Amino acid sequence: MKLLIKSGLVLDPLAGTAEEKDILIEDGKIASAGRGLRAGDARVLDARGKLVAPGLVDMHVHLREPGFEAGEDIASGTRAAVRGGFTTVACMPNTSPVADNAVIISYIKSAAKTRGLANVCPIGAITRGSKGEELAEMGGMREAGAVAFSDDGRPVLDAGLMRHAMQYARMLGAVIIAHCEDKTIAAGGSMHEGCVSTVLGLKGIPASAEEVMVARDLILAGETGCRLHIAHVSTAGSVRLVREAKARGVPVTCEVTPHHFVLTDEAVAGYDTSTKVNPPLRSAADVAAVKEGLADGTIDAIATDHAPHTAEEKDVEYERAPFGLVGLETAVGLVWTELVAAGVLTPLAALRKLTVNPASILGIAKGALDVGADADITVIDPELAETVDPLQFAGRGRNTPFAGRLLKGLPVVTVVGGRVVMSGREVSS
Repeated sequence: MKLLIKSGLVLDPLAGTAEEKDILIEDGKIASAGRGLRAGDARVLDARGKLVAPGLVDMHVHLREPGFEAGEDIASGTRAAVRGGFTTVACMPNTSPVADNAVIISYIKSAAKTRGLANVCPIGAITRGSKGEELAEMGGMREAGAVAFSDDGRPVLDAGLMRHAMQYARMLGAVIIAHCEDKTIAAGGSMHEGCVSTVLGLKGIPASAEEVMVARDLILAGETGCRLHIAHVSTAGSVRLVREAKARGVPVTCEVTPHHFVLTDEAVAGYDTSTKVNPPLRSAADVAAVKEGLADGTIDAIATDHAPHTAEEKDVEYERAPFGLVGLETAVGLVWTELVAAGVLTPLAALRKLTVNPASILGIAKGALDVGADADITVIDPELAETVDPLQFAGRGRNTPFAGRLLKGLPVVTVVGGRVVMSGREVSS
């Protein structure tokens, strides 16, 4: 099958170029790029006035399969992904059973191949059952296709065990993704500790709960030489620690979520449980520091931490609700509205954090527009505006704090392996 994308402004974040040209796709690969391309038997997509980018990569999602399919599964999660412009997603191992062995990694890859619309890269657990007691079968999972290792929301509290995991990961050429939270400091809190939590009467999670673990893991990464990626940084202190570590040559990268650069803890005031996330929504000063970290390159990637839950799970008292919100279908609009339009990032810089950077961190061959590369492409209309309506989401989750928010700059075409899987904001069946 041939596909010709005509007359779009092609943004190549790897090359750092922006040029109006055509892209010809054949047999799932980029065959050629240039002006005035012709292919008589190709399907033609007119991208005039739109931005043509490498397929977006989200390195932090929860697809909930196996075990929690009521909230999401691989089929529905990848539908949400392609509607949001993401052609590749990396899924966390907090499934049931936990993805802590080669069999489950292989299952996820097989299920994604048969039922998924986007590329799915499984992340294996660091410890068995993510219990933080003994290392999981990291070598076997790596051979089965795990792109990284993480215990995600159940961080490894044992520093010696984490050091051991980093030593193994370095031998395997893999990155450790750390959810940095000292549970003894967080101690059952449900939002950021500060004036707002006091007024609302909710137990808070102080910034130190994150920063203590960021500092520990940076020390261990510096000692072991393991590549460390810190998930969803949320505090000014974490940004500062990463910036300083990078200056010392520590092999560290980090990500931020759209909700952490858009919302503050004041969003919790209505007790909307979709604002209950971990790490929590922080102060205005933290949001400003995160944006500064994005602008100066301290923060390498933007990831959604897409965490769907059923309505029944979230429709409880705030302190009893599970952490998490859905983010795949609102991420691009939030990036364009809150970062690009606001002058925090250029379009190329924003796309770098959504494509080549996360792909490079995970060590996967994605995020490029070179001839011969996989034909994973996202087309964005920078002028298209849309009010967020959770009922229109392609995924199962509806737990978003952005309902009713007007976003501008949205994905309008998603191509995965040369196949158009989303067009005009509608996902292919």
